[in-house]
Amino acid sequence: MQLISYNLNGIRAAIRNGLTDWLAQEQFDILCFQEVKATADVVDLSVFEQLGYQYHWHAAEKKGYSGVATFSKIQPTNVVIGCGLAVYDCEGRILRTDFGDLTLLNCYFPSGTSGEVRQGVKMEFLRDFYDYVQELRKSRPKIIVVGDYNIAHNAIDIHDPVRNKNTTGFLPEERAWMDRWFESGITDSFRYKHPDEVAYSWWSYRAGARNNNKGWRIDYASVTNNLRDQLVDCRMLPDAVHADHCPVWLSITP
Repeated sequence: MQLISYNLNGIRAAIRNGLTDWLAQEQFDILCFQEVKATADVVDLSVFEQLGYQYHWHAAEKKGYSGVATFSKIQPTNVVIGCGLAVYDCEGRILRTDFGDLTLLNCYFPSGTSGEVRQGVKMEFLRDFYDYVQELRKSRPKIIVVGDYNIAHNAIDIHDPVRNKNTTGFLPEERAWMDRWFESGITDSFRYKHPDEVAYSWWSYRAGARNNNKGWRIDYASVTNNLRDQLVDCRMLPDAVHADHCPVWLSITP
């Protein structure tokens, strides 16, 4: 099973930038999009349908903001929109699809870039999301959690860790949450397969950051440790340029 996790920074803009042409040349089974910034009814999804994908969508209540969508060639056995917490579900942040005994969470974590209030929301989300997943694991022990976590975990995951040590997305408390996350029986698929590789998933639009590869790895494909032996590979796909992020590709035997 091959899937990608991709923050599109607007699905309509990504389509204009060649997203569907690129997908037509690939063989992904599942597409997990974040920050779609639209409701399904205002997007021409016919090309996705022609490629064999069905979709499930969790839009934010606020227009042009946030939202996640999961496209799959495999019929889900169960779909859950949101996590049951209204404060996050109104922003379209979590979409769950089950495929047999495997649960896939497509997630868009809050960003703290707009100031202290949103940074506080982000930290609350991290606490609540951790508890939500740990509770879910009791009934659904095999879980994949993909998406834009908006956190670079370690120094290897950010181009300038010294200058960014007090920047949201690389704050000590955010990184400590990532430590706790990966110590709870969850694996960072990319880092598990490529422990020493420098690879980024997001670049600022400023100052030629992408051309100079001055990026951050803030998009992840996490799996519960009981799926570790089924991991084939996980990589960033930086040559796919449809947004300021690139896709994270995960191959796993079902």
